[in-house]
Amino acid sequence: MTHKDSLPPPSFYYTLLFTITSSLPAASQQSLVDRPQPSVRADVSAASLNAFQAQWEMARPEQVLLLEPQHELRFRGPFTDVVTTTLKLANPTDRNVCFKVKTTAPRRYCVRPNSGVIDAGTSINVSVMLQPFDYDPNEKSKHKFMVQSLLAPPDMTDTEGVWKDAKPEDLMDSKLRCVFDMPAENEKTHEMESNKISAGLSKSESSTLSMKSMASSLDDGEVKKIMEECKRLQTEVQRLREENKQIRQEDDGLRMRKSTVMSAPHSSSAMRVKEEGLSTRVIALIVLFFVVGVIVGKLAL
Repeated sequence: MTHKDSLPPPSFYYTLLFTITSSLPAASQQSLVDRPQPSVRADVSAASLNAFQAQWEMARPEQVLLLEPQHELRFRGPFTDVVTTTLKLANPTDRNVCFKVKTTAPRRYCVRPNSGVIDAGTSINVSVMLQPFDYDPNEKSKHKFMVQSLLAPPDMTDTEGVWKDAKPEDLMDSKLRCVFDMPAENEKTHEMESNKISAGLSKSESSTLSMKSMASSLDDGEVKKIMEECKRLQTEVQRLREENKQIRQEDDGLRMRKSTVMSAPHSSSAMRVKEEGLSTRVIALIVLFFVVGVIVGKLAL
């Protein structure tokens, strides 16, 4: 008989545990029932989640773009008009970088350009325009911006396709929070004027952006609208050119008819002069032949 065969069956331990529990006072039994059991599964899940998040943070590549400012976008009031701040994105690498600017409050901000491609060794200024609103000093701003970037492949032709095919570990991002500053009463007038000037400058800068940046900074719907408008304008220009060409042809036809009508009397008078000249010559020849005939006849007689 082995040591394993000499052990009592499991039912013996269950009976012993029940007997010991039954012999305890009722309060002790209730305390055993009410005692919270450790949630091993919950502890393991939380630890796994933290480890996964730490691994994810380590796996993500570092942002290659240089942001200015780096952490905060400050907007100075009063907020009765559009307030504009500039975010500079610089690309110090030797490759082109695709970027997108996203916000948690898209209806409160107008961002131009909000996406595009930054060539190697260059930079771009992004105008972030805060729309007018009722400012509450007791309300803290929870608005945030995220600059997402991606190294562009050498043979890139479609920016949206590159973003769709990008892997999560290839994406880089930087987060900025929004800060609202309300100036003192005596500075409000000056701030309003400066905000208007900055808004005008931002509009002029946005109008002078290259077609590449503009196309990449617009959404698909806006690009389609602009392309349709361009096609419509091209069709209108072509129609105007055809009308102009037709008008010119009609003018040329009228001029030719007019010149023909004006030259007709001159040609008829010339023909009359020619006919008169021919008739005079014929009469002179007839007279000459007559005289010669008379002379020859006299000599013959």
